Amino acid sequence: MFELKMDMIQTISLSVILLIIGMRLRTKIKFFEKYCIPSPVIGGFLFSIIAFILRQTNIITIKFETTLQTFFMVMFFTSVGFNASLKVLKKGGKKVLIFLFLAIGLCFAQNVVAIFLSQLIGINPLLGLMTGSTPMTGGHGTSAAIAPTIEALGIKGAGTVAIASATFGLIAGSMMGGPIANKLILKHKLLGNETLLHEKHDYNSDIDENVLKKPEPALNAERFSMAFFFILIAMGIGSYLSIFITKLLPAMNFPIYIGPMIIAAIMRNISDNSEMFTAPTREISVLEDVSLNLFLAMALMSLKLWELIDLAIPMLILLVAQVVLIYLYLNFITFKAMGSDYDAAVIVSGHCGFGLGATPNGISNMKSVCEKYKYSKIAFFVVPVVGALFIDFANVSLITLFISFFK
Repeated sequence: MFELKMDMIQTISLSVILLIIGMRLRTKIKFFEKYCIPSPVIGGFLFSIIAFILRQTNIITIKFETTLQTFFMVMFFTSVGFNASLKVLKKGGKKVLIFLFLAIGLCFAQNVVAIFLSQLIGINPLLGLMTGSTPMTGGHGTSAAIAPTIEALGIKGAGTVAIASATFGLIAGSMMGGPIANKLILKHKLLGNETLLHEKHDYNSDIDENVLKKPEPALNAERFSMAFFFILIAMGIGSYLSIFITKLLPAMNFPIYIGPMIIAAIMRNISDNSEMFTAPTREISVLEDVSLNLFLAMALMSLKLWELIDLAIPMLILLVAQVVLIYLYLNFITFKAMGSDYDAAVIVSGHCGFGLGATPNGISNMKSVCEKYKYSKIAFFVVPVVGALFIDFANVSLITLFISFFK
């Protein structure tokens, strides 16, 4: 069987081509748009299927040089660190803080269920962890980042299981969020029968203008340069922090991006509370998206799908358990803790979206509920702040502790 080796430049070039293909397919095929499947997942997964067929038919195997995948992964999580603003968290008030604790609680529960069930059905708990909060709350980005740490511990198939679980979660989260919220609204008569029967809310006029369309800032080369420099500085200093933490706590097995993420968070909060420097957060957010897309495309195109063959049934059991868990958690914990009112029901739909998939899925779920009933200002503030700014930081830290305990 012929082996094709691709160097660093060829690998990144192919990932960009697959990313563009994914973007085109996403606009052409409604399924991908409906369930918020990311473009790099579409293009990368399509290539991994082709590579799987070529390998299984003994035609060709493909090996990639993944140095830049690691670089963009660290760059992405460093950008995530710049989102962790205590000033924003404080400004969000009590609701944001409560929801953040609820989201972290779900992460913990997802990991406990994954590890407990994996031990029951006889698979390694670390492999089972790849169906917990890593793919569920974390999504494809966290999955592709955490999996190499697990595989380095000798657990084969961790990456493939995590990515496949994340894809399942995206679809399940999008399908469940709206119906769960709808059931809560009707069951508890949160808007009253008269409202449901006689009023027709105009979602587009009810929603805040800045939610529907954000102003496009003028391109500023200096601010983009500074954003890139800020990220690189945090990555550089953070790499030393990672080395220090690893030497201080060798049993903890921290991923390489923990240090940069912590330094980025420190830099953001210094920026928020002093005049020493100003972090260009909008531009950092753009670079976060770019690095995530490239990192994901490379991770997805190098998936070893043949590793799923023997894990299909155990994986299905673990994923069904995650669906049952989030259904119970949303109905009996999130809904009640957020106030058991209409806003809480909309928040539930959003929590389902990013608790099983990603923040865009949560936003999509909330929009579908609000289009049927009315806009919830609280929900559209609380869910994006927690889902986009804080939960990744908290989730990665929690996953790292679980890995250290069960390795």
